[in-house]
Amino acid sequence: MSNRNLWEVLILAVGLSMDAFAVAVCKGLSSPAAGNRQALAAGVYFGGFQALMPLAGYLLGRQFQSLIANVDHWIAFVLLALIGGSMIREARGGGETLDARFDLRAMLPLAVAKSIDALAVGVTFAFLRVPILPAVCLIGAVTFILSGAGVRLGGIVGAKCRAGAQLLGGAVLILMGLKILLEHLGVLG
Repeated sequence: MSNRNLWEVLILAVGLSMDAFAVAVCKGLSSPAAGNRQALAAGVYFGGFQALMPLAGYLLGRQFQSLIANVDHWIAFVLLALIGGSMIREARGGGETLDARFDLRAMLPLAVAKSIDALAVGVTFAFLRVPILPAVCLIGAVTFILSGAGVRLGGIVGAKCRAGAQLLGGAVLILMGLKILLEHLGVLG
């Protein structure tokens, strides 16, 4: 992966992880006694699924790559714009109430729900021929770190951080989709 691609995937990883970060902050808020163990649990669940879902999306996208090669840039743009727009709408809609548990029953549905967008990003990776293993490792690592930090910061920062993180993540994804489209159309070099 070139340095330019590395930075692009890193920015995308941060954008994708903002939703998980926001939920991790809420989990930290709901559990005033949350410590390193809870931060680790959030990092493992969110980071793990944020790494697995783009891999699954990539494998799925590879199956259809030859059929839609002429419009892949439009698909990448639309998917990223829809995901980003959804994150922005969620940020404006207010917060969800989360319980204080960090067990499998509480975390698994959250991790899956917050990584569905990463599945769509994985599909775009197939069209853009992104080296998938370094990309999913980076996405998983960034989400792991930010989710763990989110739990720890939850009690300190408060609920204001959630909406801001989702707005930032949504904007990043929309801008990445626009960049892909403009590069393919020759507007950006």
